[in-house]
Amino acid sequence: MNDTSLRRIIFYKNYFSDFYIKQNQKVRDKILWVFRIIETQPQIPSEYLKHIQGSDGLYEIRAQQGGDIFRVFCFFGEGRIIVLTSGFQKKTQKLPYHEIQKAIKIKKEYEAEN
Repeated sequence: MNDTSLRRIIFYKNYFSDFYIKQNQKVRDKILWVFRIIETQPQIPSEYLKHIQGSDGLYEIRAQQGGDIFRVFCFFGEGRIIVLTSGFQKKTQKLPYHEIQKAIKIKKEYEAEN
């Protein structure tokens, strides 16, 4: 964490990185841009980070590149750490149930190990 960071985003295992490396450079750049906002801004706008209701502490990071919408699930770990679980390209208005369940499973795995 550098001097301007209020939070630190970490990748847990390869769950998010497997998604990230499959994206084109513009999408990766946009995702990293949103991460920097989350790490450095005292108040994070809800257009970039939003709690998922009924998910026991799961949040979604939101990035849009052109007409494409990308979501990265995460949760707050110890201190000021945000742990990334998984990412996907959103194609419908509703969050896919199976993606939420996958993120919850990864969160539980992380908590069991830490």
